[in-house]
Amino acid sequence: MTELKRIGILTSGGDAPGMNAAIRAAVRGCIYYGIVPVVIQEGFKGLIENNMDVADARSVANIINLGGTFLKSARCQEFRSKEGRTKAYENARAAELGGLIVIGGDGSFTGAMLLEEEHGLPCIGVPGTIDNDIYGSDYTIGYDTALNTVVEAIDKIRDTATSHNRLFFIEVMGRDAGFIALNTGIASGAEDILIPEQEKNVEAFMESLKNSGRAGKTSSIIVVAEGDRGGGGVFELSRAVEEQFPEYEVKVTVLGHIQRGGKPSCFDRVLASRLGVAAVEALRNGDSGVMVGVRDQQVVKTPLERAISKHNQIDSTLMKVAEIVSI
Repeated sequence: MTELKRIGILTSGGDAPGMNAAIRAAVRGCIYYGIVPVVIQEGFKGLIENNMDVADARSVANIINLGGTFLKSARCQEFRSKEGRTKAYENARAAELGGLIVIGGDGSFTGAMLLEEEHGLPCIGVPGTIDNDIYGSDYTIGYDTALNTVVEAIDKIRDTATSHNRLFFIEVMGRDAGFIALNTGIASGAEDILIPEQEKNVEAFMESLKNSGRAGKTSSIIVVAEGDRGGGGVFELSRAVEEQFPEYEVKVTVLGHIQRGGKPSCFDRVLASRLGVAAVEALRNGDSGVMVGVRDQQVVKTPLERAISKHNQIDSTLMKVAEIVSI
């Protein structure tokens, strides 16, 4: 076991439901093992600006049920430079931090990896992003909550779609990954799902709509990941459909940042709690430059470089299921 006196904890990148639960678990994990937890405001920016405070168990009371991150997150251009990272390290050293827990996505992990490589500060990553695309964990913190938020929204939109014979394009988050679109599309009974991993050209999509019409469907829900490249974007697709299918009243709904907010689900609270404690234990064990995640219900560690360079893959069997159940 490594003799640790103080550990820094920060959140970085886009917020995700469950980040507060991870902070809470890391803080209380530190206290349990006799380590002083130091919480850092506004991510790496707070490290550069020396905006940090010692926390206690009560500091993180009543936050497990809150969305977002009470430590806040911010983009920090200064941290992208070596000089900025040197300043961040000097503040970490002055605060006697023996390690740093970084809760965020691949961009945050890149910053942590550089800080460790250049200055030797041990860093542990905790995957917090609704996209679920980080390699090394079956699930990322916030993903389950985002799925439930999207499904609830689509269920409500379907009520209007069926009442008025409308075709709704619903854009969900997922610039580079279609996990949210694929899973919520299946769960909400979408007639078609468009994701970056499986490009479907406009002609193939139009044929799919024709088949839906032949099957007697008078309304449709099409879930589109914001990173879908096959149709040229949700608004371009909607215009093309209006031209070819004048019988449909076509509407577009972009769910946007509503997907990143809200109270975390039970699943995300438990996942975040497990990983927050695991991050503290990893630093105690002398681990460094790794991300803690969950694979097959077990906590595992993945080198940060691998977590950044690789991405979780879409389950091809789910894509087949989506095709079958949408007929």
